[in-house]
Amino acid sequence: MKSNSCYRITVLLFMSVVLGACGGESGPASTVDESLDNTQAVQDFYAANPDLFTFATIDDLPDDLVWEDGMEQEEIGSPEAVKGGTYYATLEDFPPTLRTIGPDSNSSARSWIRDNYMLTWAMPHPNTNEFHPGIANAWSIVPEDNKVYVKINPEARWTDGVKITSDDMLFAFYFYLSDYIQAPFTTNYFQTEYTNITRYDEHTFAITVPKAKPDMASRVLTGSGVPQHFYKEFGEDFTERYQWRYAPHAGAYYIDPDEIDMGVNIVLHRLEDWWAKDNKYFKNRYNPDRINLSVVRDAAKRYEAFRRGDMDMFRIATADMWYDNLPNDDPDVANGYIHKTTFYNGGARSNWGLWMNSARPMLNDREVRLGIQYAANWDLVISNYFRGDMERLKTQDDGYGEFSHPDLTARPFDIEQAQVHFANAGFTQRGPDGILVNAEGERLALTLSTHYERFSDVFTILKEEAIKAGLELRIEMMDAAAGFRKAQEKQHDIYFVSFSPFQGEMYPRMWSYYHCDNAYDQAFLEDGSINPDRRPKPQTNNLQSTCMPEMDPLIDEYQDSDDKERMIELSHQILQAHYEYASFSPGFVEPFYRTAYWRWVKWPEEFNYRLTTYPYEAFVHWIDTEAREETMAARSAGTAFEPHIAIYDQHREQ
Repeated sequence: MKSNSCYRITVLLFMSVVLGACGGESGPASTVDESLDNTQAVQDFYAANPDLFTFATIDDLPDDLVWEDGMEQEEIGSPEAVKGGTYYATLEDFPPTLRTIGPDSNSSARSWIRDNYMLTWAMPHPNTNEFHPGIANAWSIVPEDNKVYVKINPEARWTDGVKITSDDMLFAFYFYLSDYIQAPFTTNYFQTEYTNITRYDEHTFAITVPKAKPDMASRVLTGSGVPQHFYKEFGEDFTERYQWRYAPHAGAYYIDPDEIDMGVNIVLHRLEDWWAKDNKYFKNRYNPDRINLSVVRDAAKRYEAFRRGDMDMFRIATADMWYDNLPNDDPDVANGYIHKTTFYNGGARSNWGLWMNSARPMLNDREVRLGIQYAANWDLVISNYFRGDMERLKTQDDGYGEFSHPDLTARPFDIEQAQVHFANAGFTQRGPDGILVNAEGERLALTLSTHYERFSDVFTILKEEAIKAGLELRIEMMDAAAGFRKAQEKQHDIYFVSFSPFQGEMYPRMWSYYHCDNAYDQAFLEDGSINPDRRPKPQTNNLQSTCMPEMDPLIDEYQDSDDKERMIELSHQILQAHYEYASFSPGFVEPFYRTAYWRWVKWPEEFNYRLTTYPYEAFVHWIDTEAREETMAARSAGTAFEPHIAIYDQHREQ
């Protein structure tokens, strides 16, 4: 989930293999309690599952494999990029853990803990979505055998300097299939999406998938191993033992847990001798030596920090901020100290909207949910708050090309329609405050929770307009960690959030958001009837508690199918069913992102890449330390530079 960036709340959790990074020759060495060595337990697990684990030799590798390396893709970043300096940014809240799996690991700080600089076996190019080398330097895709073969770059190292080998991918299966991680989605993914891993030598392995789905290569290549040496103490106390231990990974940055100022500050360090620093696709990226992340919970104070120069960049997500707080004639902008950029991107869209928990009282009535659909005045939000810059989201899964529904559109604001549905749910009379009540005197009042303080005016509009239809929305503004925890624990009525898709994802994730198995523990009894004692399943992304027995078989077939055309057909049926379920009120779409940054932050000629959702996520910017000093001196002296207000629309979708 990406409640902020990097979603990317986004993302298949198996792709979020524990990451860290390093400085100098390597990051902090892994400290292991040898008395808890689980090596034998791991070997026993392999031996007990011979169908899942195969140990072969390099001579067993098929001779007719066609190896790819993706080196035909264009370089990423600018040859003008310079290494060095410190990039200053802020966190909305301090991460509740350094783990990237298990309870509380999907915090708003997650992208900085690993998402933004993670490496996988191969990496989708941010313009073309075609693979280029990552940890692996070659791969072979054999659809007829449902297999993907991978060759690990012999130079690849974890951030503590230990070699990355095929054994780390074997261990990933042991790790993710364990109940110790308390991550049911990821465990289910490994149980259902992979049928075998074969080790040929320390740098060569193959993974077999059940079906040759259209994105079969992605299911393997966008994963990575798990450092077995770091997890020798892995056991039933995993979540506590590894709560504040930063796992090695293959990327360019690391966090030293000993340097963390708990609740206040985290610093990332760049590994100077990073094994991939000369790679064609990485040499012009990951440029700052340090990334200084300070916790500033209040949005207004974050903006003040940016205006002081204590933050290098500020992502502008509101029209008021863009047009009023930082207009083009602002002295810092007009004098060229602060630059403003609008960048049109592409790909699947973040799904901003109202996520209704259908397991909650009142919201378990479809008529109430339908009423809310018509009582949410998103068009007014877009026209007044966003000044017409945004567009209306159609469904929860827009931007997936053929897989998105071609005909569905969001329900409009319609007071009469809202009242019809509320009346069908028994809310027929208005109380003295204008809010509908039912025969028992129960008011039609629900809590809209969120942690997006910057959208406070959006919630005010929604609240005031909903009253016209007889609905009270009580706005609950929370900090990011507490808010997301509440949603994950399914304690919310309605949550305003978006999940950002993984870069270049081909089709929507249906099981994660819509399947009964991801909504409830024991949703049904053996006879197929609803379990009266069922409880919402915590720690899943099914925030709507969506559960339709008639839709589950469609999702199961969708999961299993290797026929692209059939998957498209099923996708449309599932999205239609979800539309009828009415648990998601589509909000708005950002067809671009806007950012303001001090002139010492430099960018490539075309600024960024098509499949980015945040300006910093591809790490193609760099810090000009001389320009920092020059800018602050000029600002003090009143000396002006050429203003820079740019629109990059080379990737704008018509």
